[in-house]
Amino acid sequence: MKLHKKSTIFIILLAVLVTVIPAAEAFDVSLESAILIEAETGQHLFEKNINEKLPPASITKIMTLLIAMEKIEEGTISFDDEVTISRFAESMGGSQIFLAANTRVKMSDLLKAVTIASANDASVAVGEAIAGTYSSFISMMNEKAEVLGMDSTNFVNSTGLPDPSGDHYSTAEDISIMARELVKYDQVLEWASIWVDHLQLPNREAMLVNTNKLIKSYPSMDGLKTGHTDEAGYCLVATAKKGDSRLISVVLKGETQLEREEATIRLLDYGFNSFSKKQMAKKGDRIQNIRLPGGAKKVMEGEVAENFYVMVQKGQENSLHQEVKVDDLSAPVNKGKKVGSLLVYQNDNIIGEVDVVAAETVKKANFIVRGWRNLIGFIGGLFN
Repeated sequence: MKLHKKSTIFIILLAVLVTVIPAAEAFDVSLESAILIEAETGQHLFEKNINEKLPPASITKIMTLLIAMEKIEEGTISFDDEVTISRFAESMGGSQIFLAANTRVKMSDLLKAVTIASANDASVAVGEAIAGTYSSFISMMNEKAEVLGMDSTNFVNSTGLPDPSGDHYSTAEDISIMARELVKYDQVLEWASIWVDHLQLPNREAMLVNTNKLIKSYPSMDGLKTGHTDEAGYCLVATAKKGDSRLISVVLKGETQLEREEATIRLLDYGFNSFSKKQMAKKGDRIQNIRLPGGAKKVMEGEVAENFYVMVQKGQENSLHQEVKVDDLSAPVNKGKKVGSLLVYQNDNIIGEVDVVAAETVKKANFIVRGWRNLIGFIGGLFN
C-alpha cells in the first residue's frame, strides 16, 4: 500500500515537472533581416523583416553578374571579349583588383574577379562593356529588377558602394529573387566555390581571395555573395545544395562578420534538417473534367505543365492537400494553353502552385449544338 502511494506521488510530481518545462522557442536569427528559400520552388522556409529596405552593399553585384550571364547566354557578349578598362573603372575604391586604365582584360576574368573577390573596378568595367555607358547599365539593372518583380529595390551603382542619396536599397525578399535567377548559372557557382585563385592581368598577376569564408567550412556551399559597408553592416547571400534541394539564404545588417556567418549556418542547417522536398505532380499528369463553356466537348482534359515540388516540414506531410483552380474559359482552346492551376495547401496556406494546360485542342461548338444545348437547358429550367 505504501509502495502504491509513493508511485502515485512520483507520477504526479513528474507530470508537474513536465508542465513547467517551457516550449521550444520558434526558430529565429539575430540579424535585422533574413530569408531562406528553396531555389527550384521559390518557397519561403523562413522570413524575418523580408520587406525592410536596406542598403545591400556588394550584394548589389548579384545583379551585375546576372545581367552579364544573361547577355552571354543570348550571345550579345562573350567570355572571350577583351574589355578596355576606363579611368572611371580604375578609380573605384573599396574591394578591387587594381585594374589599370587603357589595359584590356577578358570578360571571363572580370566576372571571376567580381564573383570571388567582389572587385568594384571589375564590376564597373563589366557594366560599361555591356551597356556602353555606366549610367545605361544602371538603368538596365533597374529594368531587370522591375521585370523580376523586385518592387522594393533601386540601384544607383553596380558595386554597392555607399551612396549619400540613400536611393540605393533592396530587401531580403528582392535579393532572394535575383539570387534564385543567378544560381541557374553553373559557371558562377563554379567561380563562387573557389577559395583562392590568380588572374594574369596585362601588367601583373592579381590574387583573388574569396570574401565568403564559409566556402572553406560549410559542406556543399558553392556561393554566393558577401557585402559590407558601415551603413549596410555585414551581409551575405549563401547557397548550398544537398540531395535534390538547393537552399538560398539572405542575411542583412549583421553587426560582425561572425554574426552573419553564424546566422547563415543556422538558416541553412534549419532548412536542410527541418524540411524535405516532396513531388506533388509530374509533368503531363492529367486533370479530368474541366468544364469548357461553348466547346464542342462540354468537358476537357488538362495536364500539369511541369514537374511540381513543394518543401514541407518533416512530420507535417499529412497536412498537405491539393485543389485545382480553373480559369475563366471559353471555346475554342488550343492544346498547351493555360486553363488553370494546381494548388497545394498546408492547412489553409498556399505553399505552391503549378500551371495546368490544355491536354487537347477543343473547337467551339457549332451553331446546331449550341442551339440544342440552350433548348435542353431551357426545358430543364422549366421543370426545375
